[in-house]
Amino acid sequence: FATLPLAASAQVKLLVGDDGVPFIYNETPLQHGRRIALHLVPVPNAEHAAMIRRHADRERLSPRLVQALVQVESGYNPRAVSSKGAQGLMQLMPETSRELAVDDPFDPDQNLRGGTRYLRSMLDRFGDLQMALAAYNAGPTAVSRFGGIPPYAETQGYVRRILGLFHGDPDVEVPVVGSAPSQPGPKIYVVSD
Repeated sequence: FATLPLAASAQVKLLVGDDGVPFIYNETPLQHGRRIALHLVPVPNAEHAAMIRRHADRERLSPRLVQALVQVESGYNPRAVSSKGAQGLMQLMPETSRELAVDDPFDPDQNLRGGTRYLRSMLDRFGDLQMALAAYNAGPTAVSRFGGIPPYAETQGYVRRILGLFHGDPDVEVPVVGSAPSQPGPKIYVVSD
């Protein structure tokens, strides 16, 4: 890891995970013997942000909604693969990729094109954002079978996280890496020594 110096007795540490995603945190002693641990979550680079806007606009979706979905699904890691086999920024399953003519799910542009098209189809089918997000996560069959958001903790948490990010809730826990989209991410916290 690399250590970056800051003001007196402050350090910011940069760790790079096994997947190549960098995480920055500090262990800076603050006033009154308190320390803060800060873990930053990835944000889209300019190229990904432009692609998200283009594909979201084409599918009549809010770019902010697509950004929230990408954050929860993959943490903006275009090489992410879930334990269930979902791939890329928007975590498309291989069968869904084929249906959407996504030849390379690890290509950000193709993945965003397919993922936004799929999200739009779920919105058109269910006519409700929460149900569309649940269908994106658990599949449309599960949403139809239960007549709403399925009683799966993963899916219910998934919908809450995306809507929280979409609406700007600062307390939303998000995954750090895309290989585990259902795991909560880090929080910023202050502790006393």
